[in-house]
Amino acid sequence: MKLFRKRYIPNEIVDISGDEILSIDTDLIITKWKPIRPRDDIGSGLSFIFLNDGIKVSKFYDKNGKFLYWYCDIIDYSFNKEKHEYIFTDLLVDVKVYKDGKYEVLDLDELVEAYKKKLITIEIMTDALTKLNKLLLQIKVGDFPNDVCKNFGEETK
Repeated sequence: MKLFRKRYIPNEIVDISGDEILSIDTDLIITKWKPIRPRDDIGSGLSFIFLNDGIKVSKFYDKNGKFLYWYCDIIDYSFNKEKHEYIFTDLLVDVKVYKDGKYEVLDLDELVEAYKKKLITIEIMTDALTKLNKLLLQIKVGDFPNDVCKNFGEETK
């Protein structure tokens, strides 16, 4: 199975097949990973890719395996059956959720920039904002993170 991350800004496709797939089904892919480039602030992570919701929820850990925060990417994806590969397209806007429940919405400026530069369509921008709104509602009413994300894999860091 091959995994790729596609970004609009910067325009790139990165092979993330080095991520360990812990679980995969028709709606959810769970991976364990190390940062692509060495970082002082992040040692590893778990990602929960909710295919039907278009959200990748990642648990970030420091180098000692201590939980830092949740990082949520708004995404779209495609799957090529013949090549057995997923391409996860980052729809630019992200949400960082801290242990205390506070959160930040990130990169809305990039979403607007991508639209103005015609890198994305109005449909893609609308899709990203719709998914973002759904995620923010979950956070605000206390339904984030869900039980799958909360309870999975503390032993797999």
